[in-house]
Amino acid sequence: MHHKDLEAWKESIKLVKDIYSITKDFPSSEQFGLVSQMIRAAVSIPSNLAEGSARFSDKDSTRFIDISLGSL
Repeated sequence: MHHKDLEAWKESIKLVKDIYSITKDFPSSEQFGLVSQMIRAAVSIPSNLAEGSARFSDKDSTRFIDISLGSL
């Protein structure tokens, strides 16, 4: 299955957009701290779902799903 067909991937892309939107109003003092961490964690979710869907074994796919869950 292609990662773009996964509902979890679609929802995680929405989350990334929401995080970018929300964090733009954070204080500039948080730009390299909290904002950076929130964006990196959010982007990690669809990235790992996409990578996991490209794997050929269930064990590998599951590992990347677990990483995505950790980023949540």
